[in-house]
Amino acid sequence: MKLTNLQLEQIRAQIRRVKACGNPFYTERFKNVNPEDIKTQEDFENLVPFCSKQDLRDAYPLGLASVPEEEIVRIHSSSGTTGSPVIIPYTKKDVEDWATMFARCYEMAGITNKDRLHITPGYGLWTAGIGFQAGCEKLGAMAIPMGPGNTEKQLQMMQDLKSTVICATSSYALLLAEQVETRGLKDKICLKKGIIGSERWGEKMRNRIKDILGIELFDIYGLTECYGPGIGINCPGEEGIHIFDDYIYIEILDPITGKPVPEGELGEITLTTFVKEGAPLFRFRTHDLAAFIPGECKCGSKYPRITPIMGRSDDMVKVKGNIIFPSTIEDVIRSVPGTSSEYRAVIEHVDGKDKMTIFVEVEGGTDRTEAALTMTYNFKQKYNMTPEVKIVGIGELPRSEKKTKRIEDKRFD
Repeated sequence: MKLTNLQLEQIRAQIRRVKACGNPFYTERFKNVNPEDIKTQEDFENLVPFCSKQDLRDAYPLGLASVPEEEIVRIHSSSGTTGSPVIIPYTKKDVEDWATMFARCYEMAGITNKDRLHITPGYGLWTAGIGFQAGCEKLGAMAIPMGPGNTEKQLQMMQDLKSTVICATSSYALLLAEQVETRGLKDKICLKKGIIGSERWGEKMRNRIKDILGIELFDIYGLTECYGPGIGINCPGEEGIHIFDDYIYIEILDPITGKPVPEGELGEITLTTFVKEGAPLFRFRTHDLAAFIPGECKCGSKYPRITPIMGRSDDMVKVKGNIIFPSTIEDVIRSVPGTSSEYRAVIEHVDGKDKMTIFVEVEGGTDRTEAALTMTYNFKQKYNMTPEVKIVGIGELPRSEKKTKRIEDKRFD
């Protein structure tokens, strides 16, 4: 993806603005950068420094604000389990721009103002719930702001209000789908589409949700540091996620070298915002892994496309010299008949050696011994390591209303 002259000018304008705003965070980052020197793509890559999550954490609480406090109308915080949270300030324009992008996502998914959107992600400091709702209201559709939890009420409201679109994390969408199946509610709900975000999900999980509910699924992308969910979505029938490059510049880089990878190769998504006011981003390393999809999309959209998120560079674990991602395990599970999408991997250090145990759900009637042996063999053949595979029944692994942690590394506990 190449920067246009307009986009280069937008980046220069942003750097001029943050250098003049008096904020120490930006003053320090750009003290040696003259925006007028950024005339080409190469200048941008050589002169504009990368930004990490830790950089943003260090600016806690409001050190990222690049506008006067009276212009900040809202703050959001990214999820995280360690260190200070990241606080992102938004101006009125930021909120409106985000809603515009989100409404565009709904439109790309074929959702109209006649739809009823059942919104289950959390509200509050997290961007998800309020982002789904703002986009819905911008579109003019009916928002049903449920938030997470209370599955009994979720299912009742879904029936009573005839929700046509479910908005959820993939983990909670699966939980709700399984409850619909268990309770025999398939003929009592009106769902047609699902907008799923916040975490990576594999083909097995996607197909299970789709098959149970009989709906069309869409993969929405975004993160709190960069507005929130809604900066991109896949179009009907296509896996590639369109990124709205009138607001966001996306690079896909080698996680080690920080250099662009060849088109079509997997790398780390790095984001720059063109017009964000409250806390603009410059070359933010997201740790999300994807690849550019070359060529034009059959849908006719000119927005650039990336693959679905394949994992995160910080989800990577090394076991006996092998690099393991969630997608590594999902690749093996997918090849074994009768397996579901649900698994957990536990890595431990036992008797001086690393050991990985994979718990996998299988459907009723599946030969559990054969499934375990096949999975172990396939793992050995494809990745040159032999985990211990333990088979459980459908529903025996815990479900989550938010994100599901699928790899647990206990070696450093």
